[in-house]
This record gives sequence, C-alpha cells and structure tokens, in this order.
Amino acid sequence: MATDTLKSTTGAGGATGGLRRLLLDNGALTALIVLVIAMSALSGDFMTADNLLNVGVQAAVTAILAFGVTFVIVSAGIDLSVGSVAALSATVLAWSATSQGLPVALAVVLAIATGIACGLVNGFLISYGKLPPFIATLAMLSVGRGLSLVISQGSPIALPGSVSHLGDTLGGWLPVPVLVMVVMGLITALVLGRTYIGRSMYAIGGNEEAARLSGLRVKRQKLAIYAFSGLFAAAAGIVLAARLSSAQPQAAQGYELDAIAAVVIGGASLAGGTGKASGTLIGALILAVLRNGLNLLSVSAFWQQVVIGVVIALAVLLDTVRRKAGATPVAAGASGGGKGRQAATYVLAAVVAAAVVGAMSFLHSGSSAAKDQKIGLALSTLNNPFFVQIRAGAQQEARKLGVDLTVTDAQNDASQQANQLQNFTSEGLGTIIVNAVDSDAVTPAAKAVNKAGIPLVAVDRAVNNADTAALVASDNVTGGRLAAKSLADRLGGKGTIVVLQGQAGTSASRERGAGFTAGLKAYPGIKVVAEQPADWDRTKGLDVMTNLLQAHPDVDGVFAENDEMALGAIKALGGKAGKSVAVIGFDGTPDGLSAVKAGTLYASVAQQPTELGRIAVQNALKVAEGKKVTKSVMVPVKVVTKENVAGFSG
Repeated sequence: MATDTLKSTTGAGGATGGLRRLLLDNGALTALIVLVIAMSALSGDFMTADNLLNVGVQAAVTAILAFGVTFVIVSAGIDLSVGSVAALSATVLAWSATSQGLPVALAVVLAIATGIACGLVNGFLISYGKLPPFIATLAMLSVGRGLSLVISQGSPIALPGSVSHLGDTLGGWLPVPVLVMVVMGLITALVLGRTYIGRSMYAIGGNEEAARLSGLRVKRQKLAIYAFSGLFAAAAGIVLAARLSSAQPQAAQGYELDAIAAVVIGGASLAGGTGKASGTLIGALILAVLRNGLNLLSVSAFWQQVVIGVVIALAVLLDTVRRKAGATPVAAGASGGGKGRQAATYVLAAVVAAAVVGAMSFLHSGSSAAKDQKIGLALSTLNNPFFVQIRAGAQQEARKLGVDLTVTDAQNDASQQANQLQNFTSEGLGTIIVNAVDSDAVTPAAKAVNKAGIPLVAVDRAVNNADTAALVASDNVTGGRLAAKSLADRLGGKGTIVVLQGQAGTSASRERGAGFTAGLKAYPGIKVVAEQPADWDRTKGLDVMTNLLQAHPDVDGVFAENDEMALGAIKALGGKAGKSVAVIGFDGTPDGLSAVKAGTLYASVAQQPTELGRIAVQNALKVAEGKKVTKSVMVPVKVVTKENVAGFSG
C-alpha cells in the first residue's frame, strides 16, 4: 500500500514536473502562449481569423530576415546589414523591371543575386579581411542603403503587377507573405538540421578553432553563411516591396534589430552554437503579436516601445531560466524522448490556443461597442513637432466630440504603417484617418481598408489610387512656391542658396522641393549651390549645414523643408542667421515661430497642423455617421514673418 501511494505521488509529481519541463524547454513558446492569452482576454478583436492572419503577415518580413540571421548567429557572427540589403534588393528589382525594361523573372533573379553578392562581400571581409562581423556588416548597412538611394534617386519605384501579387492572398484568405515565410522557415530547418553546411554552422559557433582543426574550411563556410543571410534578406525585401506595391529606398530601417531580437528570443545564443528555425519563427511571432495587440488596445505609441523592450527582456530571461534548468543531469534514456517532449509541447500549445479561441469567442460574443465612435489615427511619425501638433489637435477635438481616438506612430516606416492600418481594420473602427508615410506606399493597405467598408480620411498627405472620403491638407507644392518667392524677395532676386531636404523618398519632401524649384524659375539671378537631405531632423540639419558651409561659406540664403532642419541650420550659421543669411523653414511649429519672432528665422511657411488634426477628426466622425463631407478640405498655408507673427495663432 505504501509503495502504491509512493508511486501515485511520484506519478502526480512527475506529471506536474513534466509539464513544467515541457514549458521550460520551450521558453519562447511559453511566452507566446502567455501573450496570446493576455491579448485575447484584453481585446475582443484579437482572436479573430482576420486578425490572426494579419499577425502572420506582419511577422513575415521580420521572420524571413531572421531566418537568414539565424545562420549567422548560430555560427557566432552578427549581420547588421540585412535591412539595407532587403531595401537594395527590392530597389534593384523595381528599377531593372521598370526603368531598364528587363523581364520580371530576370529582374527577380537579379534582385536575389544582389542580396547574395552583398552577403558574399560581408563574408569575404570577415573571413579573409579579418574584420569583426559587427564592423563589416555595419559598413554594408551604410553601403546598401546608399546604393538604394542612388539607384532610386530617393523616390519610390512602382513594382510590376506580377510581383505585387506576392502581397496578395491565395484563395481569398491565405496571405502569400505567410506562405513565403513558412517555405523559408522549412528551408532554414532543412539546412540547419539535415545538411553539411548546417552542421558546420553549429561547429563553428561552438568552437571555431576546434572546427578548423577538425578539417572544416571555416573561411569558405563563412562565405556561404553570409551568402545565405543575403539571400534571405533579398527574399524579405521582395515580399516587403510586394506588400507596398513599390520599392522604398528607406524601407526596412531598423529591421535588422528586430531580426536579431527574434532569433535571440527564439532561444539562440549570441555566443553561437545554438538556435533553430522554429524558435526564430516563434520570436518573430512574439514581436508581431505585441505590436498588433498594443495597437488594438489603444496603447500610446510612446509606451508601445517601452512595453516591447520589457517583454523582449522577459522572454530572453525566461529562456535563460530554461537553459539553467536544462543544465542539470538527465536520467538515462531521457534524451531519447527529447523529440517526443518537443512534439508534446507543440500539441499542448495547439490545445491551449484552441481553448483560448473558444473561451474568447464566448466572452466577447456579446460585445457590441459603438464602432462609429471609434476612430484610428495612423501618423507617419511622432518624432517631429509638426505631427505631434496634428495629434494634439485631433485629441482635443476627439475629447470635445466624445470620440474614442487611437493614435499610432509609424516612425516613418511605410511597412509599419501598413501593419497599423491592418490592425485598425481588424478592430472594425468607424473611420480611419491616415497621415501617409508615402502617398503611393500606403495604397495597398488603404485598398484593404476600402474593401473592409471602413471610411478613410487622409490628413496632410494624399493617398494615391485608393478611395478617401476626404483629404484634409495643406498644399505642399504651393507652400514651396511661396517659400521661393519669399526668399527671392528677401535677397532682391539674386544670390546663392542651399536647400536642406527632408527624408529622401517621402512625398512631402518631393512636393515641397518641386514647388520651391518651380517658384525659383521666376528668379534666374538666384543659384542653388547645394541640396542635401537632413531627414527632417534638427541635429542633422545642424551637421549638414555645418558641412555645407565649408564648401559655400558665402551663401546668402537657406531653404529648409521643415522648421526643425531650419533651426539646425540657424545653429550652424551662428551670428549670420537673420543678418547676412536669410533662412526660411516650413510648418510653423512653436519653436519655428519663436525663431521668427527673434529674427534668426526670416520666415516659416505655416500649415496650422493643430487645425489639420481638428478638421480631420470632425470629418471622420461625420463620415462614420453617414453624413456628407467635402472631398478636399484645404487648410490655407501662410508665410509668417516677423511683421505678422504676433497675430498668427498657428
């Protein structure tokens, strides 16, 4: 009897311990399950078929990049260039198929070859040039991004329709990016687990010197490893461009960090020797679930970054605990059941997921919030005072009208904005307001919003080739013309000037620059001696203007395509600003208007961003309620100088 009792107790403890061991052996999977349960409990819109497919699409590019990075990290390397290589490969594809007229199939091969070539250069610099992987790939990050801008001349290039279909769905429900992600994941698993090069990666990562002494040709293997990373980066770039229907020269910025995070969250060690495809996929899904869920929960765009960082740290900490627990001796014969335990873990995950789906469907079945009172505002960035003012005006009007307003920050990333619009669509909002990162790149996501029957209102920037109920904007081209006239009048119709451009490839920069160039045609005595991008940033405006002054110390005027860059230029000019050099900005931000009052900034073409936000929310609510609105609402721009700044409200 005592023996039976002991066996029963041991069996119960063994079952509990076995469950604990299953979860600890798969820390990333445990974290994903917890996240899915939490998001499902907090948002009734999360655990729906459409939204889960959205999560898969949003994870696809990161996962494909991360699969390539897995090869590198398993071999104790690092690749910081994958985001830039992805953008370069997509740009080569679009450029060769459109500008050069190559057949699409050949253009795709050329894009893939570009990624492989970049990887081979990385591998050569690391293996034969003896450069640290961090330095070699950091250099390629800059080279790849620069070449992408050179080829595209800073502007997006439309993709051929046959390639754009990679961003569509099969059978009306299965997104092609998800299918590509699965295929690339299977290839990764096959290479790592079934091939000589895969075993070599683990050997090199575990102990490179021992691998060399055992006869492995380490240098050649590293060439192949980084070539794999470049190949996967090219594939990710093509999928990303297909989603946006265009190759964006600034696409995939920062994606290398997401890819590395996904690999590490998935259980790989930066010290090398460990890692697997399934773990990397789970890591990418964790990041996608986080961003999707936080959008649905209307978490502040600023807090989202904090939450994502904390969860990444917790996921890796859980994996560390798992590793320590796994360091204890295992009973004889237990290792043979490793695959069985892993299979049981995935079965457990499937059962938990099914239970969550059923439970959440029941819990949220009665939820019927007034969707027409919920509005989403997808901003291009909140790292700029102008767009912060748009948000402020929108929030003020939303509070006044009793509207539930959710604001997202795309951080000037067209792909991230597409994800955010997908999330808004899944949430079934009454209306969506979009301030496009790029007027063309937002088109596929905008069409999906149209297809879902949700009204779309554009603010500040138009949405091309999609239906918008209203456009609330200032005329950037007209503003550029006004800036040219104002600066020319100030200089008496002659002199030399420099132009500080916004972020290359953005529609606002193109339009303001085009208007300014057109306006200057009436003043042949004015010569533009330099044009350089400063990315809408005050610090970069300071640095670029400082550099330009070395070559053009006697410049008479400066046109900056926004106030932030203008303020940086003023800092570089020092005592010359407002005296011997006239500086004109754009936007009419509070800091810009203060500089106009002080006389250091000659003028700012003011757009009244707060008013843009207010009017956008007013129109969004009217559309949601079925009321008619004006198709195009143009908020007047005005040149603000020291003479009229006191009466300008902004």
